[in-house]
Amino acid sequence: MARPLRVVSFGECMLELQGEAFGTMRQGFGGDTLNTAVYLARCARPGRLSVSYATALGDDPLSDGLRHRWHDEGLQTSLVRRLPGRLPGLYLIEVDAAGERRFNYWRERSAAREYFDTAAGDTPLEREAEHIDALHFSGISLAILPPQGAERLLALAARLRERGALVAFDNNYRPRLWPDADRARELFGRALAACSVALLTLDDEQALWGGEEAEAQLAATLAHPCPEVVVKRGALPTLVRCGSTSAREVPTVPGVKVVDSTAAGDAFAGGYLAARLGGGSAVQAAAAGNLVAARVVQHRGALIPRELMADLMGS
Repeated sequence: MARPLRVVSFGECMLELQGEAFGTMRQGFGGDTLNTAVYLARCARPGRLSVSYATALGDDPLSDGLRHRWHDEGLQTSLVRRLPGRLPGLYLIEVDAAGERRFNYWRERSAAREYFDTAAGDTPLEREAEHIDALHFSGISLAILPPQGAERLLALAARLRERGALVAFDNNYRPRLWPDADRARELFGRALAACSVALLTLDDEQALWGGEEAEAQLAATLAHPCPEVVVKRGALPTLVRCGSTSAREVPTVPGVKVVDSTAAGDAFAGGYLAARLGGGSAVQAAAAGNLVAARVVQHRGALIPRELMADLMGS
């Protein structure tokens, strides 16, 4: 029997508080790449994929709790660095009546920022590179790292892609995390050149590349230099372009009542990658991603209870 494909998602997971300021708060955890890793692991067929999360945590009880919870979700944690004296980041979500959310962050000294703060090639992720079949990272993964860390992540992505691994990049552009848009454009351009699958939200593309009209930006996005481009457009059909073929439309799920849009794109990415790495076509993977995202936005929080998506999980 073939060994499971080893899939790694790299980034930052933070403690999550959701509720009303000075009112009742619900504690959880989340972060774009962690959310994707969880939904990917849930949706994968048993025995097909082994999903790891790579990040840095502190040596405190909250970091212990995060690691245990990731393991409970089926994630491998051997690529997690533990940094004495550091702490995980924290964010607060406030959700309005329409399901739109506002985030407040406390992450400036998050342990995840220092993942590559060691000799070149000496992180668990870099040491295990030859055994990785797929790598997923995002614009936020790049944004939280100091310059030398971002360089090493991009070098790792290029190295994996060169030897035939799947490398997936999710744009997730958050302007407040960047010193300026030019720096973000530079690193995003390099990430798009290094990846084999680009998972792109059109609104983020417009915000990053200059606010062109939607149709002009869509054409530019579909022309990005990677073999597989997936464009998410909210309730509009998802677009998939593979190689030099024309983009194909994949309908989203109709009639969905959005309660909380947190992690919609992350859930899509998890469903997409689970299907794609499981042998499905890009169109089939986009349909799977749309189903997972539609389920997640009907409930509060970045990570919904497993029982609420039991019918979408790998079988």
